[in-house]
Amino acid sequence: MPIQLNDVDVIPEVAGLTSALIVPCNMCPAVTVAARQQKPFMRLLRSCLKSIPFDQHIKGLQSRLQEKGLTTSVFRSRLYHHWFLCMWTNRKRKKLRKRAKQVDAVIVLGCDSATETVRDAVDSTDTKVIQGMEIVGMMNAKLTFHWPCSISFEDGKVIPIAQPEST
Repeated sequence: MPIQLNDVDVIPEVAGLTSALIVPCNMCPAVTVAARQQKPFMRLLRSCLKSIPFDQHIKGLQSRLQEKGLTTSVFRSRLYHHWFLCMWTNRKRKKLRKRAKQVDAVIVLGCDSATETVRDAVDSTDTKVIQGMEIVGMMNAKLTFHWPCSISFEDGKVIPIAQPEST
């Protein structure tokens, strides 16, 4: 099942900056937002390549950042094989590096692995990498299909991720 994530307040992290590129993972964060809002993750006939609740979530973040004076854009990944940010190809990472050179910060909407992927990709730039979500645990939910062709996650529970004990 997907990783359950919570939003992190990125406003303090962007203080004094003028531009940011939002880099979303299209799987776990999108499932998290859709489940939290109790809305379909995806509607195959309306928008088979995006999650409407997650898209609205990103627009809300952009709006809050723009109120603080930042210009923002989103680094989109519409192809299914690019949905898991942590598994991006070298070509996709190079495209991100090129775009990251044009902004002050990159805000990652994803897990720690997604953030590490972005850090590695933009390592040769002076761009600040900001993690916009944090891991809460694993989501355990029922995948359901509803007419007309919408996919939802229902009866979700968060299963904490066990941390190794300190010795």
